[in-house]
Amino acid sequence: MVIRIAAVGDVHLDKDVVGRFRPALDELPEHADVLLLAGDLTRHGTESEARCVATEFGGLGVPVVTVLGNHDHQCDQVPQVVKVLEDAGITVLEGDGIVLDCPGGRLGVAGVKGFGGGFAGRCASDFGEPEMKAFVGTTTQSADALSAALRGLDCDVLVALTHYSPVPDTLAGEPLEIYPFLGSYQLGQAIDSAPTALALHGHAHAGTERGTTPGGVRVRNVAHPVIKQAYSIFHLGGNLDQAQVSGVGGSGIQQTWS
Repeated sequence: MVIRIAAVGDVHLDKDVVGRFRPALDELPEHADVLLLAGDLTRHGTESEARCVATEFGGLGVPVVTVLGNHDHQCDQVPQVVKVLEDAGITVLEGDGIVLDCPGGRLGVAGVKGFGGGFAGRCASDFGEPEMKAFVGTTTQSADALSAALRGLDCDVLVALTHYSPVPDTLAGEPLEIYPFLGSYQLGQAIDSAPTALALHGHAHAGTERGTTPGGVRVRNVAHPVIKQAYSIFHLGGNLDQAQVSGVGGSGIQQTWS
């Protein structure tokens, strides 16, 4: 049996773009069992923008699970944003997870926004000023929460959902100078601490789609500017040929592996 996962991030919705994704989203139940959103749902994190997200991604006929992104925190209205999304039936994760009963099995999704810090050999350390310690501490806390959430789920297929990247591979195309602000190796370590089948993230608009954690977990950057589709679709589980790729009616990119 196969679990079909649709995913996209960095849609940055406001009133002027409501409806852009909906035609493809209305076809979603034909192609996917669940939709995962990798953060930056809004432009500035306002309650009114969250209502646009609820309009666009609510009532799709499949479960919708999301993490927030840095844009969703901009106006310090996170509680209001989360309430609007949850009222629309969208599950918001931050250091926790959910198990969904899909036709192909039990899908576990653990999610955090994540944070920056950089990658092995070129990363920040918790040394020196309190501000630097706080910066690295935020990343550490987020990664620890992701690891605990992943390891705490009882499921057939396990997916990690973040906004910030867990690997540098999917940042290729972005200026090297901003890599420390786009993700952290600690998120990759968290993903490798559990039997994770797939890791999805956004944030890196000029990045690259494909990457792999040091432990061999496939990572995909599903930021809308990268995939250039309403969503990508991933088939997990079953006896499928690894990395078989085919189109899905112009709505997304289907990527299949066992």
